[in-house]
Amino acid sequence: MTKMKKTEFRPDDFVVYPAHGVGKIMSIEEQEIAGLRLELFVISFEKDKMTLRVPTHKAADVGMRGLSTPDVVTKALETLKGKAKVKRAMWSRRAQEYEQKINSGDLLSIAEVVRDLHRADDQREQSYSERQLYEAALERLTREVAAVSGTDEAGAAKKVDEVLVGRAA
Repeated sequence: MTKMKKTEFRPDDFVVYPAHGVGKIMSIEEQEIAGLRLELFVISFEKDKMTLRVPTHKAADVGMRGLSTPDVVTKALETLKGKAKVKRAMWSRRAQEYEQKINSGDLLSIAEVVRDLHRADDQREQSYSERQLYEAALERLTREVAAVSGTDEAGAAKKVDEVLVGRAA
């Protein structure tokens, strides 16, 4: 009964939790919950000042994953260079789709949202909800680019911004 299941994540690993983005595993602890001993990942999302405890056996089910490979980051940045694809659906329907892409935790889907909602200075104003979704997607993308490339967020933000601005030129 005490056989340890080897977990693919270890303390100090950066992971992506779909609903919250990039976090860092601080420790793996055991807790008794409702009479059951559970092994939990303790994940810190420093930027949000939040700690999450995820049962190790549920990590895959909730979509928790390791950081993207540098190749995927490159593809995500390439995605930003593409032309915005904005469907002619009602905003509420599009907003829902964007939200799903952001919360999927999939870096390429997140990059698509950034691409589709990015506005150059001379373009029309964004609505408040568009801006919120854009900023959420941009932050997720930037944090993962930073974690994968080992730079700080400011450096990653500059890199992402250069790609977006370069696209308009």
